[in-house]
Amino acid sequence: MNRVVIVGASAGGLSTAEALRRAGHEGAITLVGDEAEPPYDRPPLSKHLLSGQWEPDRLTLRSGDELAALELELCLGVPAAGLDPGARSVLLADGAKVEYDALVVATGVRARRLPGTAGLAGVHTLRTVRDALALRARLRPGRRLVVVGAGFLGTEVAAVARGLGVEVTLVESARVPLAQAVGKAAGRFLARLHQEHGVEVRTGATVTGILSEAGGVTGVQLADAAGTSVVPADDVLVAIGCAPNTEWLADSGLTVQDGLVCDEFCGAAPGVYGVGDVARWYNPLFGTAMRVEHRTNAAEQAMAVARYVVRAEERRPFAPVPYFWSDQYDCKVQAHGYVRGHDEALVLDRDPARRRLLVAYRAGDRITGVLAAGVPPRTLRAWRAFVAARTPWEKALTGPSAA
Repeated sequence: MNRVVIVGASAGGLSTAEALRRAGHEGAITLVGDEAEPPYDRPPLSKHLLSGQWEPDRLTLRSGDELAALELELCLGVPAAGLDPGARSVLLADGAKVEYDALVVATGVRARRLPGTAGLAGVHTLRTVRDALALRARLRPGRRLVVVGAGFLGTEVAAVARGLGVEVTLVESARVPLAQAVGKAAGRFLARLHQEHGVEVRTGATVTGILSEAGGVTGVQLADAAGTSVVPADDVLVAIGCAPNTEWLADSGLTVQDGLVCDEFCGAAPGVYGVGDVARWYNPLFGTAMRVEHRTNAAEQAMAVARYVVRAEERRPFAPVPYFWSDQYDCKVQAHGYVRGHDEALVLDRDPARRRLLVAYRAGDRITGVLAAGVPPRTLRAWRAFVAARTPWEKALTGPSAA
């Protein structure tokens, strides 16, 4: 194997390059990224950077010397524009072509936007360091922020904004925030947490318009069961989910369906692999295809793909127990497993006053996930072990105490 091209220079792409070197790859590695900045970490954007605790230099994943030691050919600030798997070449936006022996697609996702808001001052998304700095500059005591979308990103930003003295309204189209992803109990737990910190939570409401004056936001028009209303706003954060960056693959012949479709070895085609948020791969541990937008998964998948590239004869399916966390005020929410698509979300322990919650998730006759806040680490580890072992549901329920 001579040249490996990695398209996507965020955590997943950089982790792949590092893992390739550790696995013994001595050939060329080209790292292509659409942002001009060196690879940086994204989870702190909605936490440490937005709050002002960190400055952008703290986000950098590796120093200049560390990058140099990897002997990478860096193509930063130039996005990929096309792929020809037959010729094994990637077309860049500047017209250059980069040939490969193995290709790793790690292009991540981009924030979805509300139609008709392009160029409107005061309407934000949060995906890049520039996004975070632009929003941070606007968050001051007494200003009014409307967050559209009460997922984990939206609620994290709401928590940070409240800590900065901003008046926050959280708008969610569903009746219970995050119910589709983690169940109603966890959704109500988070909604109450925000209400206790002074956030106005508007559920069952859809945005019908953004009001502006002199090019800036003045309010958000909502529609709900009671009719229409206007929430005054100085800024609006649109946090309605992300779309995988796969447009550049449109004419490649690869299968794209809510991400780059991959097999249990993260392979999309001969010599082509997917890593991180953009990859929808088949996870045999849960018997389903999944796309996981979390930092831990990107790093683990990168290590697996590096092994497949360097030592294909030793490969085994990539079958992790996905993990994610979310910091909200003084509460840390953690989840292990695949909690979407569950048949049952059973509350094992709940004490909102103590910021405590433990929920187990069932799909079919197996436990497939666990979500917790405020429980002892040993308890969470025990439930994770049940998920990893594909423990039958009834057996898992006779397992570790939630106390």
